[in-house]
Amino acid sequence: MSSKRHSSLMHRYLDPATSLAEVLFGLIMTLTFTLGAGIIIEDEGREGARELLIALIGCNLAWGIIDAAMYLVGVLFDRGRKRRLARAIRASPDDRAASSVVAGELDELLGEVMAEGDRQTLYARIAAHLRTRQEAPVALHRSDYLGAFTSFWLVVLSSVPAAVPFLLIDDARLALRTSNAVLLVLLFATGHAWSRYTLGKPWLVGLCFLVGGAALVALAIALGG
Repeated sequence: MSSKRHSSLMHRYLDPATSLAEVLFGLIMTLTFTLGAGIIIEDEGREGARELLIALIGCNLAWGIIDAAMYLVGVLFDRGRKRRLARAIRASPDDRAASSVVAGELDELLGEVMAEGDRQTLYARIAAHLRTRQEAPVALHRSDYLGAFTSFWLVVLSSVPAAVPFLLIDDARLALRTSNAVLLVLLFATGHAWSRYTLGKPWLVGLCFLVGGAALVALAIALGG
């Protein structure tokens, strides 16, 4: 019961794909940072670990803010596109032309799950509804800001497990290796959670996330990221 409640809170303002992608992004960012900055610990020991910890949290805070801002931009873009679609429907010379506008937006989504006649009936009803509906201004709502806030915290909180070993283990090098191991396990766990919303096998999807995430981290480090 508690796991279902936690899941609903995590996905209340973001769809599962978006929320899990935010966690994945935060984990990859953190792992890239800790692996790439490991030389600091080799040279400066415990003091270097403290600097790494501060930099790690600051980096994910910054990216959390950026992700939250981009989430709001995406919401405005999507609503603006829908408003433009509604205007195009209202400007259509007849019902058939209006239905064609709707078809251009939805055919790719519904083409494989609905018969042609059913789709055309649905498109006609959508077009008729939008032609009579009053145009609403493009604006942000409370739920949008909460979605952005959720996006921010998912990125930030994904860095917390990486920081814990540095607080509990005195040996800076061991703390770094433990932190990296924790992040790799979390990559697998994120893939395992992702599989719940698809038909993929949990262990296989988790393994793909683990290998794919590690490959992306290696690429980022190789390119100087």
